[in-house]
Amino acid sequence: MQQIVTNSAQETEAFAAQFAKTLRGPVVVAFFGGLGMGKTAFTRGLAKGLGIAQEVSSPTFALVHEYHGDKHTLYHFDMYRVESWDDLYATGFFDFYETGGILAVEWSENIENALPERTIRVTIERGEHDSQRIITIRNSEFGIRN
Repeated sequence: MQQIVTNSAQETEAFAAQFAKTLRGPVVVAFFGGLGMGKTAFTRGLAKGLGIAQEVSSPTFALVHEYHGDKHTLYHFDMYRVESWDDLYATGFFDFYETGGILAVEWSENIENALPERTIRVTIERGEHDSQRIITIRNSEFGIRN
């Protein structure tokens, strides 16, 4: 388990960019945390760390956004409205995992039973003030490059 405290969205992005450099696919980075906790900010940082120049936005209405970097492809999912196995299959989640990419999954609470063994769980909670975040990373040893 790793825990870090950030004091702004920019600090969250900077930490995620460094964290991304340790990842190798296929791996799922599953986000847990309420609305406005910084899941998309963390994903923006992942994209930067993976050498992705495209602007990252929340996939709330598209369900998944695909971003290509020099070495990795990042698939950014929003599982907020996923309520059944049929809904999950409709997102293409399992097909994307088979590509060997890195999947960043917001609202992973909704698909907890479908997450693969190699999942890195990132819980983001509000800290002592509105912009402070406590980020807890579990199972990271499965995604870290030696």
